[in-house]
Amino acid sequence: MSLKLFFKEIEDIEERDEGALDLLKKRLLGAAVVVLVFFTIIILRLWALQITNGKEYETRAYSNRVRVREVIAPRGHILDRKGREIVTNRPSFNVVLIQEDSRDVADVLKRLAPVLGEDVSQLWKKIREAAGTPKYLPIRLKEDIDWKTLAYLENHNQEFSGIRTEVQPVRVYPYDDLAANVLGYLGSISKKELAKVDRKIYSGGDLIGKRGLERLREKDLRGEKGKSYSEVNARGFEQQLLKSVEPLPGSELTLTLDVDLQQIAESYMVAGEKAGAVVAMEVNSGRLLAAVSAPSIHIRDFIGGISYKNWQALLENSRHPLINKIAQAAYPPGSTYKMVTALAGLATGAITEDTVLYCPGFYRFGNRTYRCWKHSGHGPVNLRKAITESCDVFFYQVGQRVGVDALAKYARKLGLGQKTGVEMEHEKSGLIPTREWKKKNRKQKWQEGETLSIAIGQGFDLVTPLQMCVMTATLANGGKVYRPQLVEKVVDPEGNVVERFQPELINEVKGMDRYFRLIRDGMEQVVQGKRGTARRVAIKGLTIAGKTGTAQVVKIAQYRHLKEDNIPYKYRDHAWFTCFAPAENPEIAVTVLVEHGLHGGSGAGPIAKAILKEYFRNRLKTEEK
Repeated sequence: MSLKLFFKEIEDIEERDEGALDLLKKRLLGAAVVVLVFFTIIILRLWALQITNGKEYETRAYSNRVRVREVIAPRGHILDRKGREIVTNRPSFNVVLIQEDSRDVADVLKRLAPVLGEDVSQLWKKIREAAGTPKYLPIRLKEDIDWKTLAYLENHNQEFSGIRTEVQPVRVYPYDDLAANVLGYLGSISKKELAKVDRKIYSGGDLIGKRGLERLREKDLRGEKGKSYSEVNARGFEQQLLKSVEPLPGSELTLTLDVDLQQIAESYMVAGEKAGAVVAMEVNSGRLLAAVSAPSIHIRDFIGGISYKNWQALLENSRHPLINKIAQAAYPPGSTYKMVTALAGLATGAITEDTVLYCPGFYRFGNRTYRCWKHSGHGPVNLRKAITESCDVFFYQVGQRVGVDALAKYARKLGLGQKTGVEMEHEKSGLIPTREWKKKNRKQKWQEGETLSIAIGQGFDLVTPLQMCVMTATLANGGKVYRPQLVEKVVDPEGNVVERFQPELINEVKGMDRYFRLIRDGMEQVVQGKRGTARRVAIKGLTIAGKTGTAQVVKIAQYRHLKEDNIPYKYRDHAWFTCFAPAENPEIAVTVLVEHGLHGGSGAGPIAKAILKEYFRNRLKTEEK
């Protein structure tokens, strides 16, 4: 072999080795990339498991051995002004499903439904409502089961995988439905509510205030949940309690209401199945002593969840028990509004205490005749007589002289046509019309004849019973408008007063003391006078000042030939009576509205009389008790 060929062969070998080396390098690089990607995936997965979702998996792993349960806190008690318990608690047993522990949910529910007396579709509905809830958290299927059902489930718990019973405090009402529409009720928290609340405080299935003070004072009443830690076996059954954190009970509410006055008022409204409202208030503080809405809801129906049948019955009831008529319903004030007309007349100089107007039983204005309730007429009438005998013709003329806008001005000064600010939900503001109001809302010009109707509390006028009581108290105390108060104080579980409420003066009508005295004098004669429209309300030994009112619902000319008892219920007039006592040194104001009660003196007056007799029981002569 020549030297030249030898070197060429060596070069060929080197070229082949370099190619093999490059190929080897490429393969090694590829392998490194694959290994790097693999380890990157592993690291990312570990990061997700241990860092991002570490808490969740830790909880799941822990729950495989240890079951953590929330312990519901007892809600705070509600007391009346004398410390009597209106709402307390008792233990209730609920049936819950822990999906994580159930081997076959469909089969379990199928066998469980007849035990609970429920349709299986209703149980599935509750599970669907809890969609998205971690499977180790309980879903409440049935609340407040009876002892027989509890005993059966405890003795056959191995047959219903994932089904457990839990203890939860539920409300007890020692006075039955007392103040039910004011107190409100509880219900399971809805998805919509759950989306708005702090999930650290609430979870699916929790009870929450739905209406009344239970809803408005939810933060005070709910307390703080506790926790229990129990060791469980592989099938999810608890073996032993490891530790527990006791719940913190809710705060206690003391109300301004008086159980005795509330019971008296409610008993009179229940008699004869009356509908309407009763309000009793301290004249010089605004504290509510009684607050009745009738007919009332049956608050016990809501314990453990109200049935569909009972809920539909409430919705379809023509007397509307779900409405808190104290503040959520507005009515024409009728003749109780004449005190507003009197004040406006005196304050504007349209009349004086000596003004005398003649009442022949009617008043002609334009081409229309406006009737007085006394068709034969009252004859010559001054202010005192007009209030005492409730002469319509007198107030027609005063209203015409004053005008609708002045009437509205003084009505608002006395608290009408605006929310009182009471601690009740969905309060109505009522309606005190003006020229501008009609132009804006009805797109029409105000007609002067409409002022005559407004002057006697008809037409567009609308007030709530609570507003009427505020107005009465304002007349009684000389012009001070107090915010109606329902809660006296809030006391924490250790007995410390964390919040105490003082009377709140929201307005004061000044410079009209003389006018107030004139109006009060007329109101006193309504009850104490021989011709007063509320003579039957008089109580021996107690001077009462008041005003009756008959609020027309519809024009009932077609029923005038009938006796009042034969007029269809829905077409009968509403009956008002509002008063204060003692007239010489007022302490309490009482307003009663009986829907379709016909006459204030007979339909509403006796209820106010009963309340006053109870309030002054220890100061009246024995024969009058």
